[in-house]
Amino acid sequence: MSGRPVPSRRTVLGSVAAVSVTGLDATACGPGGASGVAAAPTTAVDLGAEGEVARGSVKLYRDHNVVVGRSEDGSLKAYSTVCTHAGCAIDRLAAGRLVCPCHGSEFDPRTGEVLHAPATAPLAELPVEARDGRIVAGPGA
Repeated sequence: MSGRPVPSRRTVLGSVAAVSVTGLDATACGPGGASGVAAAPTTAVDLGAEGEVARGSVKLYRDHNVVVGRSEDGSLKAYSTVCTHAGCAIDRLAAGRLVCPCHGSEFDPRTGEVLHAPATAPLAELPVEARDGRIVAGPGA
């Protein structure tokens, strides 16, 4: 018999339960979150007609996890809509704010800046351009 203590059945079962719950929690809040949506574009994606984003407005492209804004001077800015807090896909634009469904972080869709915690880092800016009358965003745009 070795000199090491043998854990009780209660200790072993408690550890297994804690690991299972922790694993589920991490899955729900990880990249893509419970929604199962892919991350921000890894290549250039065609978002649609250039006219879909008027001067001074923004448009949320849920299927691509991108928000595009056009300033009054006509220039475009794009941001990933994957929340910087827990990696959830932001799927709502309300009252001029991007609202994360997982923990309530809010971001400015024109600048990517955090407006409401728990997120502390701004959204990732993406390259964007108008190409042949289409809005193209993501690496390679």
